[in-house]
This record gives sequence, structure tokens and C-alpha cells, in this order.
Amino acid sequence: MISARAIIAFLLVWLAMPLSSDAAEIAPDQRRSGSSFMAPETRAMQDDDTSNPGMLWVLDGYALWKAKSSPSEKSCTDCHGDIGAMRGVSAKYPAFDEVLKQPVDLEQRINLCRTRHQDEAPLADDSRELLALTALIGRQSRGLPIEAGNDPRVADFVAKGRDLFTRRQGQLNLACSNCHDDNWDRQLAGSSITQAHPTGYPLYRLEWQSLGSLKRRLRNCMTGVRAQPYANDSEELINLQLYLASRANGLAVETPAIRP
Repeated sequence: MISARAIIAFLLVWLAMPLSSDAAEIAPDQRRSGSSFMAPETRAMQDDDTSNPGMLWVLDGYALWKAKSSPSEKSCTDCHGDIGAMRGVSAKYPAFDEVLKQPVDLEQRINLCRTRHQDEAPLADDSRELLALTALIGRQSRGLPIEAGNDPRVADFVAKGRDLFTRRQGQLNLACSNCHDDNWDRQLAGSSITQAHPTGYPLYRLEWQSLGSLKRRLRNCMTGVRAQPYANDSEELINLQLYLASRANGLAVETPAIRP
């Protein structure tokens, strides 16, 4: 829940913001990961696997990767082999699904594999199991450049995501771009406003004291501007994730990242 103090601080920032909601995108050579805004000790915690609490979920993911489902007696390993085969996969998500004819994020892909190939029920959003598998797969691409949104089949969905990013909404009448394009070099309630590049999800937020998905973070932001959050697997939320990933192209995957 957003505190009253944080909302007041948000309003003070808003009063200083440009009135236009059609903000110019950050130039590619100025794009920075959220980790570059962190204190050195937090960055050191992220980069040291023995100190990074997100690695606890990664370890759980290893066990889940090898576990056979009850109905089909199939594990992730049976289809994909060793987890190392997933290197580079998360850097391309959200990605186009041939059956659904629309993009899906990595959490959805895991659940589609469960329902299509393992005869299993989908895992709940932000459940420890789903976060563990997503963190495990994401960890394999650490250090590789993000390259999502380059498939011509998702171009229209990227455009829809950009429209959502620049659209004012909620009682505070703010667009994502008002903070993350126009004011990324400022602070809000003592915290740096970053450029909103999803380089490390799922990530461990010190505020949450837990690992969490990009969907959770986006829904938190929408609550903060007093807007109705999109449903977890809604077209809007997937398109917004896809746009954010596309504008982060070239930045390195940091999963599981740490943020304040």
C-alpha cells in the first residue's frame, strides 16, 4: 500500500512535471539500468550470488525444473534438457506465441508449457513456484543483452504498449512517461526515479522483502497514481511489458536483480 507521505511527495513531483504527456523517449545512448541508480552496497549485494536473496528462489527453481508432474510424469528437463539450454531465452520475452497469435511473457510461457505438455494446472501469479522457475530461467541469461520486441509479428503490440506508457490515467492524471522519461534524474520520497527498464525481473525488492514480478511492480505503480490496475494476464499489461522490454534492448539481463 502506498503511504500518504509517498502520495504527497508524488503530487509535489507532479506539480513540477511538464504538462505534456507525449514525452520524448530517452535516447538509446542515455539508457541506464535501474541498478546504476542504486547505492554501491545494494549493487554489491545484487552482484554477489552468496548475498543476493533472490538466489534462494533460483535454488528452488532448480528442484522444480527436475521435478516430474503427476499426470504426465514429465519434467522440464525431459523436454529442454539441462537448464543451461535456457541461456538467452528470457532476454527475448515477452515473445510471440504461435497458437495464441499474441505475445506472452515468461510467466505465461511457463504456465503454457505446464498446461500443454505436462497436463498440469497453471501456477498462481507471483507464487513462489512461478517466481522460482522464472528466476531460474532468467538467471541463465544474466549478462546477455535484452532483445525483445524485434519480431515483426509483435510490432503492433509494442505500439500499443507505448501508447499505454504515454497515456495519462488515474486520479493523479499521470502517465508512466511523466516519471520515467521526463523526470528520471530526480528523486521521489528519497528514492531515485529510474528509467523503468525491466532488466532484472523477477527481482528482490528490499521494500517487499521478497521476490516479485514485473506485473506486480506495474500494478503497484498504477495503484500509486490512483488508477485501476490491469489484470495480471490482460492484453494491456503484456503489451506494456513488451514495450518496456523493447526500449531496454541492449541493456544486460540482471536476473535476479535487487532494487530498493
